[in-house]
Amino acid sequence: MTTTRVHSVPGMSCDHCVKAITDHVTPLDGVTGLVVDLDAKTVTVTGGDDVAVVAAIDEAGFDVA
Repeated sequence: MTTTRVHSVPGMSCDHCVKAITDHVTPLDGVTGLVVDLDAKTVTVTGGDDVAVVAAIDEAGFDVA
């Protein structure tokens, strides 16, 4: 069963933020879906390891609330 998680990322403010997160999270093993909502400041991830996803968002320069 694939899990979908929503992460709050309050530091996102522009399309560059969306691209940075997308570039870091999409290649992770097991990630089958990604939606970055700039207005809601959320990152919705389907699949993948949650610890790895949070680490990838951190590597992109953003804190997960």
